Amino acid sequence: MRNNLQNDPAAHEFSKRLLEIGDGKIQIERTNGLIAIPNNFCTIVQSIDELIECVFPNILQNYINHDWLRERAILTPKNIHINAIHFQIQEKLPGVFTTYKSIDSAMNQDEALNFPVKFLNTLEPTGMPPHCLNLKVGSLIILLQNINPPKLCNSTRLTVKKLLPNLIEATILTSKSKGEVCLIPRIPMIQTDIPFGFKRLQYRVRLSFAMSINKAQGQSLHVCGVNLEESCFSHG
Repeated sequence: MRNNLQNDPAAHEFSKRLLEIGDGKIQIERTNGLIAIPNNFCTIVQSIDELIECVFPNILQNYINHDWLRERAILTPKNIHINAIHFQIQEKLPGVFTTYKSIDSAMNQDEALNFPVKFLNTLEPTGMPPHCLNLKVGSLIILLQNINPPKLCNSTRLTVKKLLPNLIEATILTSKSKGEVCLIPRIPMIQTDIPFGFKRLQYRVRLSFAMSINKAQGQSLHVCGVNLEESCFSHG
């Protein structure tokens, strides 16, 4: 991930503090092994509502501004927090939800009885969209796999323009094709890195107001919030 700090008077101080943390030069609390973040390092908020408002202020008025939407995101260490953040942000957008449900099936028909459809619907492996994809016009989404490279590649961010029965019409926000309108179809995806194979027919997208820290690799952001409700660091 790249954080744009050009023409920011605090950029030098921010980069200096970041290097000090990485080099282990910040004093560690003996009682818990944690470090204290300096007050001038970032803005610290006390709740998810405050975090959302800091990263997406006045979203009802600003979400139609593609430049504004492109440059911001909330990062979380675990996917478990992402869905709740997405629900809160989408609730602020006008309009009603459109729900797209996937069609799931076991690859080996002999195992179909062991892995019923209801069970497959609950699975959300890495890199695969959810069974229930809830979207609104204006929602920020991200591609999970290549569809039409280099125009539509994995991690390309888009904003929803229209929600059709069998297509999502979206405007590309990142990459060289930003500003172009594209159509995203349902595409079958096969998951093979689990003990059994299954196929999911769904749009290859997820909401992208918030994303995991791992998924943020390669993104360029001007405004970035980090949800650290739970520790995301391990020893070393």
